[in-house]
Amino acid sequence: MQAPFHLSLPCLNIDQTTDFYVNVLGARKGRSANNWVDIDLYENQITFTKSGKFNFHYQNYSFEGKILPSFHYGIIVDITTWGKIYAQVNAKNVEVFDEITFLKGKTGEHISFFVKDPNDYMVEFKSFSHDHEKFSR
Repeated sequence: MQAPFHLSLPCLNIDQTTDFYVNVLGARKGRSANNWVDIDLYENQITFTKSGKFNFHYQNYSFEGKILPSFHYGIIVDITTWGKIYAQVNAKNVEVFDEITFLKGKTGEHISFFVKDPNDYMVEFKSFSHDHEKFSR
């Protein structure tokens, strides 16, 4: 069964957050009010609610020799879409973190990159070499 996710996150500034997701990542703006906005990120709903600085303790972890953020979320897309998003982000001069292929030659091989949004959330974009291996062990 395919089902889109819903995620609700605090944010610092509704306008800056909307601008980043719409104009940098190519998402669509959905419903909104003065203190919240829904973002359609590839048919997945992220609701950002203005709440001021949120105190996350950013811990990292190591995966295949790379230090990655423990707290992040992302979207899985096909390789063509991944390439378009990667080019779009680079064209906007947004810093890209860790564009790398993980599990090369193994089950679950995928390419990923991370970007940081205006609220300091890390957003991962990944594409699997073999889509059916998303949850394979």
